[in-house]
Amino acid sequence: MNSLRRLIDNLKKPFAKGEKFEKFAPAINAFDTLLFVPNHTTKSGSHIRDAVDLKRTMVTVIIALIPALVYGIYNTGYQYYYQLGESFTFMDAFIHGAWKVIPMIAVSYIVGLTIEFGFAVYRGHEVNEGYLVTGLLIPMIMPVDIPLWMVAISVAFSVFVAKEAFGGTGMNILNPALTARAFAFFAYPTYMSGNKVWVSEASNVDSISGETILGSLAAGDQISYSTYDMFFGSIPGSIAETSASWVLLGGLLLVMTGVGSWRIILGGFLGGAFMAIIFNLWGANELMSFNWLNHLLAGGFAFGIIFMATDPVSAAQTSKGKWIYGILVGIFCIMIRVFNPAYPEGVMLAILLMNVFAPTIDHFVIESNINRRKKRWVLTQVKS
Repeated sequence: MNSLRRLIDNLKKPFAKGEKFEKFAPAINAFDTLLFVPNHTTKSGSHIRDAVDLKRTMVTVIIALIPALVYGIYNTGYQYYYQLGESFTFMDAFIHGAWKVIPMIAVSYIVGLTIEFGFAVYRGHEVNEGYLVTGLLIPMIMPVDIPLWMVAISVAFSVFVAKEAFGGTGMNILNPALTARAFAFFAYPTYMSGNKVWVSEASNVDSISGETILGSLAAGDQISYSTYDMFFGSIPGSIAETSASWVLLGGLLLVMTGVGSWRIILGGFLGGAFMAIIFNLWGANELMSFNWLNHLLAGGFAFGIIFMATDPVSAAQTSKGKWIYGILVGIFCIMIRVFNPAYPEGVMLAILLMNVFAPTIDHFVIESNINRRKKRWVLTQVKS
């Protein structure tokens, strides 16, 4: 490691202050911080010192995403071979899935990081690690057969509009990954819905049965998948959203490490369950009659609540606000699914909607706390 440290230090010399390539220092420093923990320390003032920084937080989220990603790669291959009706091994399915998914991840990182490096050089600030997670999330929530150029345009839109337009990492009000999916959904609807986009298409198969559970229910059709299938994920859907079991495993890691807010996660599931039970009692259509537990397992509900709604930048910040924010995300997700069949996957729109209202929620929570303390102080003065 010492030899690698010396090599990096030598490469950084032309980029030092006053040197020829000083302007491009943020780009070379980004590679340095990717390999080594930054050695920046505070010089004055009072600060909380611990072992947590943005880099460690982002790495923790990536580790939590790996189980869902690995299963998503396998399920991509599984759905492909299932169409063919041929026998296959785990490695056959995984290799086919990797062949489809890894290029999407590569495009996401290449396009996104290129834009982030360009803005860092232009503005003269360091490259933040925030895109390490966003760059992985975007392909994980896309259909497997979406063209790579659409992924690239969606990534570019997300980084430009959802991040850099607001000042970069830590300043955005919308979740960048969901913004990329929303852009693709509205810009290229035929590639983001229907029964042919959720499975890797086999060229020698005439008919593809790849409609998602929510899409089938929205069309008024019956489904053949069980709660077991939804929990373990052997169903069509976005690449890494189909398996609630592996998503929950990643969520457990986020909660145990304190990276993900358990209040938002629990609130989201409680809000979704409450709204789904209400609709179960109504039962006017297939989506309303869909079992409340299955609503929490189907589609991207679990993935969205755990990995998207808990984004520390775009979510509510106060403790009470997190409860309100999470519950409303769950409620609106189920409401959008049921009342607007054109958007059966309601979690995307629900989270983006609550991203906008998160600052308002925190404002009223803080104002409520201030007013309560004022009343308490007045009562204290009266008693004294």
